[in-house]
Amino acid sequence: MAHSLLDALNVRVIGSGEEYLVLAHGFGTDQSAWQRILPYFTPYYKVILYDLVCAGSVNPDYFDFRRYATLDAYADDLLHILDALNVRRCAYVGHSISAMIGILASIHRRELFTKLILIGASPRFLNDRDYHGGFEKGEIEKVFSAMEANYEAWVNGVAPLAVGADVPAAVREFSLTLFNMRPDISLSVCRTVFNSDFRGVLGLVKVPCFIIQTSKDASVPTSVATYMKNHLGGESTVVTLNTEGHLPHLSAPALLAQALRPAFSL
Repeated sequence: MAHSLLDALNVRVIGSGEEYLVLAHGFGTDQSAWQRILPYFTPYYKVILYDLVCAGSVNPDYFDFRRYATLDAYADDLLHILDALNVRRCAYVGHSISAMIGILASIHRRELFTKLILIGASPRFLNDRDYHGGFEKGEIEKVFSAMEANYEAWVNGVAPLAVGADVPAAVREFSLTLFNMRPDISLSVCRTVFNSDFRGVLGLVKVPCFIIQTSKDASVPTSVATYMKNHLGGESTVVTLNTEGHLPHLSAPALLAQALRPAFSL
């Protein structure tokens, strides 16, 4: 089962270092999103890359709508991958949805993770009484309706907003990987992400965390990074990148790589 999962999720291990580093992509992308980051780290680490089961690069037949209705199943996939590769310890970089996947995995198997680097992370996207997640319930329902009504139009509208920075190549790349997702799978994942609330488990995270947030992200307000720092159960640091958007590994890879380096000294 584990080895078939490695094939299904296109798992690759590249690099010449001794320590393991996992790069886990977010919603709407696949492992190719890290291609501009890889050269900074492959000389020093064995880098593990894989695709989330919802990615357009994965056979959609592998996506079980019931199983993947929660992020716990994604965390199980990550742990299966690490076990199949006989990884005993690793540093983990997770973008967006994969930030929360890493958090859940570290709660289940703390001993596997030396540190978590969380990019554009949010434990809850919906606003609450004393919490600003960035979205009201009605806004999210409009997103779901737009995705159902015309997926292509939704992608064309959301990609520039998500990238934020004026980097046309990044917008094209993000649009392409969004288009590669089957629309019903994309909608299902969006529902899972936007209806999740992981605030209650943050205190269970004892692994050191390095939170990276851009100065303006349409998906995650800067206050969310502060909230996470204040509620995580272990040592945590927040770094704000002087750039815009939710996908700095696409729009500002050199800046992100520069910010990542200190994270590995935690």
